[in-house]
Amino acid sequence: MSIYRLEHEDLSHLLELLAQGGRRLVGPTARDGTIVLDDVQSVNELPVGLRDQHSQGGYRLEASEDGSVFAFNVGPVSLKRFLFPPERVLFRTRRVQGHLEAEAPERNDGPIAVIGVRACDLAAMAIQDRVFIGDAYRDEGYAARREQLFIVAVNCASAGHNCFCTSMGTGPEVTENYDLLLTEVMEKADHYFLVQAGTTEGAAITTSLGAPAATTEEMASGRAVVEGARASVEKKLDTKGIKSVLYQCAESNHWEEVAKRCLSCGNCTMVCPTCFCSTVVDTTDLAGEFAERSQVWDSCFTAEYSQMHGGAVRETTGARYRQWMTHKLAGWHDQFGSSGCVGCGRCITWCPTGIDITEEVKGLRVLTETTV
Repeated sequence: MSIYRLEHEDLSHLLELLAQGGRRLVGPTARDGTIVLDDVQSVNELPVGLRDQHSQGGYRLEASEDGSVFAFNVGPVSLKRFLFPPERVLFRTRRVQGHLEAEAPERNDGPIAVIGVRACDLAAMAIQDRVFIGDAYRDEGYAARREQLFIVAVNCASAGHNCFCTSMGTGPEVTENYDLLLTEVMEKADHYFLVQAGTTEGAAITTSLGAPAATTEEMASGRAVVEGARASVEKKLDTKGIKSVLYQCAESNHWEEVAKRCLSCGNCTMVCPTCFCSTVVDTTDLAGEFAERSQVWDSCFTAEYSQMHGGAVRETTGARYRQWMTHKLAGWHDQFGSSGCVGCGRCITWCPTGIDITEEVKGLRVLTETTV
């Protein structure tokens, strides 16, 4: 696949091309002290000169001092929000002249181009594809949004403190599921992007850009960016035999130790790019003239999530944390044939008490070793 050189000042031209055909532009932008994916209109709204710093239960922005556009890693918003919205109306009914009329809402919001998607989030999208459209029971709303999604991916230049994508085989290099791929290269006073198309639609954009082919030296610089990011990954999660480890620890007291720190707030599931739990909410007016049913995100950390006629199946915080982590790293393999974790580290960053899933796995491994 051909690789082209796009000058830094021509990034605005790329955004103009992406907006053609009525596409909604979504990209990274700084808001409320975080970098989120949201509507953007120009390069000026991108987080130029900003990077994010992650810690256990901590996140902050700081100046990158080099004018880079994609120096950040991941914020709390992933592609999930645009393919599997936090809330969507399933149907509405209205009373008209004494009888009810049903109304089916639109399944999608039209074509969207998302800029700045990282390898871990593309891996998460592939997992959700398997859940929502890869089996006999398809979510047609997800399918419609997925079909009209144009992805501009970006190779990571450095890893965040909580990233462990290398352990999960999901990054930092983007290898699939993109229309266009950017690699930002900064060498002294030279600032440019390498552009590579992954689809026919992406190739049409590169042709319209009119960018020259990258030289051998420029492509080598791009590879160096990715290898630098790979080398900067600090956290590790040992996945060898992890399913067996978690199943062996199902009755361990360790889960109650974790529960002493867990608030059952559900933050980890809200920011996770693969979690897909949801519930339905019915709303009606007092006169009975209007009713609406919506699908909204839910979390296995809420007590009500496992509520049945005889009470909650998982009454304790420890049981709920066990459910989340065991499903993510073990049960997901049985259910979908892969891990449910992509190593983005969001659950660590956005946990108010800084619970670290990689450290919890280490602790469980110690338990299984001492009981053998």
